[in-house]
Amino acid sequence: MVSMINNTAVYGKHASHECGGPSHSNVTKDAPDGEFNWSSDEQSAIVGAFFYGYVLMQIPGGRLAERFGGKWLVGLGLFCTSVLTMLTPVAARWDIRALLVLRVFEGLGEGVVFPALHCMLGCWLPKYERSTLTALIYSGTQIGTVIAMPISGELCYSDRFGGWPSVFYLFGALGCLWFVFWALFIYEYPDEHPRITKAELILIQTGKDANRNKALPIPWKSIFKSVPVQALMITHFGQNWGFYIFLTELPTYLSSILHFDIEDNGFLSAMPFLMYAIVGWIVSYIADSIRKKNKYSINTIRKVCNSIGFFGPAICLVGVILVGCDYVWSVIFLTLAMGFNGCTCAGYMVTHVDMSPHFAGTLMGMTNGLATTAGFIGPIVIGRLTHDNNSAFPLQASRCFHQ
Repeated sequence: MVSMINNTAVYGKHASHECGGPSHSNVTKDAPDGEFNWSSDEQSAIVGAFFYGYVLMQIPGGRLAERFGGKWLVGLGLFCTSVLTMLTPVAARWDIRALLVLRVFEGLGEGVVFPALHCMLGCWLPKYERSTLTALIYSGTQIGTVIAMPISGELCYSDRFGGWPSVFYLFGALGCLWFVFWALFIYEYPDEHPRITKAELILIQTGKDANRNKALPIPWKSIFKSVPVQALMITHFGQNWGFYIFLTELPTYLSSILHFDIEDNGFLSAMPFLMYAIVGWIVSYIADSIRKKNKYSINTIRKVCNSIGFFGPAICLVGVILVGCDYVWSVIFLTLAMGFNGCTCAGYMVTHVDMSPHFAGTLMGMTNGLATTAGFIGPIVIGRLTHDNNSAFPLQASRCFHQ
């Protein structure tokens, strides 16, 4: 988005000049303006359009996975999204409405992935390794961001590969290639895998429902009346509110407020997500180790991890406001914020499987469905708060704007 927008035309005199930008480099790179004159509201709509489709497929995705298996839902969902990703430059240059529709369909394709994957985790994960393995699997989201953002920055800045469209072509093609390996090497259930050992199978299936192919009726009334499920839904919404704003707005903040060039922007935007993954791995391993010793209940372990994962980032984001234009401390606080957030890998993220391995897909679909609304509400709120008045000091900027 940073490279696609004609910032001079869109922001003009409203561009932030409060921060002079980092002075650590002796080379100044003047990245050209992009080709689209989308306002901040239009940018927010484009970012949020994905989540309109995404939220619609959460509960259907979980239920379909429980009835028919999650392998092909995950695979085909990401394959369709990858194909549409490669069509993004065409849609963007055709008409903004075409891009919005395409983004909605991308969300529909990817919306089944997390619920279906959670359903598969309920079949595959041993009881005392849930935190660690869930963190490892879902940290692929963060590792993908770590890899994609610096590469995207390089591709956007370089004319050799065609600029920003090459980002969509590259990662769309890689998604299609990934689908081939997924189809060949992934199996629905442990007992279907041709190379699994007997010891591994026993470890995985201990305590599991033997009738895993039977689609049990969903106790909807009990689920909706369950206070723990309600608490989990609220918790998941809070997590997504912060995470999606980080994911979608951090590159713009680094570019328009702290004035990092596109290449640095991609690298620095990726650092917080790398910290998230590393902390998630470590904390999840510790959580599983504590659980094996039976010193604390699983309820206590999940709540402590999740509390650290929420309050830590909140404190760090206050620090970002206090340091203002100090780009070094801003990046440090932003990175630490996502690092603390990694503790949630051993918190709410695996609670669905703890509550009900058999219905983990449906529970994930329900909580993630509500939580995903933050994906389109958040960018709209950000667009309204900034409204072409980018500032490192939002309250001051808001007062000036209204005056």
